[in-house]
Amino acid sequence: MKLLADRIRRGDPRALARALSAVENRSAGTDELLADLHDPSTAAQRFGITGPPGAGKSTLVDCIARHLRSEGVSVGILAVDPSSPFSGGAILGDRVRMQRHHGDSGVFIRSMAARGELGGLAPAVGDALALLEAAGREAVLIETAGVGQSEVDVVHLAATVAVVLTPASGDDIQAAKAGIMEIADVFVINKADQPGADELERQILAMISLIPPGQPKPPVLRTSASRCDGIEELVEALRRTARAQSDPAYWKRQLLKRLSGDLQAILLDGAGLEPDLDRAAEAIAAGKLNPYAYIQAIAGRFKQQWKR
Repeated sequence: MKLLADRIRRGDPRALARALSAVENRSAGTDELLADLHDPSTAAQRFGITGPPGAGKSTLVDCIARHLRSEGVSVGILAVDPSSPFSGGAILGDRVRMQRHHGDSGVFIRSMAARGELGGLAPAVGDALALLEAAGREAVLIETAGVGQSEVDVVHLAATVAVVLTPASGDDIQAAKAGIMEIADVFVINKADQPGADELERQILAMISLIPPGQPKPPVLRTSASRCDGIEELVEALRRTARAQSDPAYWKRQLLKRLSGDLQAILLDGAGLEPDLDRAAEAIAAGKLNPYAYIQAIAGRFKQQWKR
């Protein structure tokens, strides 16, 4: 794994692809690899792109990547596709729509299967982000599967989230507001050249007006992804609304997610681990503790106790 980690740090795309497959499959040695690669100084800009199916998210991500490349920014794209009900794998529709980046070493695209997750993301997206950052990607675009109002997990991984809607989405805003509408840092009206864009913007602004005073109100932008119109303004808005990743709450969520299932219940309920997790999250946010090494140490400690 040491050799693989060195190749990933050098930006070797084959090594990165191999490591991504390993974390998706939870192969042996992946925790050690992630612990070796963890470096707070390699954090990338993390842009989440979410919204209902058919909103044009993939085409929009393609345009954003194109704009970032024009600035000389290296880009990673994690496109989460709905899982096939037969094979369990991703349908890979997103990669098909991003063919213009073929041959550009500055863009790395990975399609991941949602594998039944209801939050719009694949289970291994957090680890995949860490790998892309270790490989030197300066910006990572996270495109969710398009599953509807439950598609909110992206807010826990991205520094800023764009919710993409189209004029055809107008009738769905009332139903969707309990989910993805509440996580937007930026609202994007895509396909804005189609009839109904003005009405959709009116509905979004009416909803935003209900946000209590003192809380940030997300901007509403118009784009036409088919022509890459409005992309520069969108990228500027995403950067402007980005939250810092050095947040203990973020790292605590990641720790809890990795310490999941029965192990999490045993640790939290039987060992009084909650205060230790709080201290660990603070240390990780400050760059003083390696999260993957911490997880290894905790898991190893309890494995030894169980063996006794």
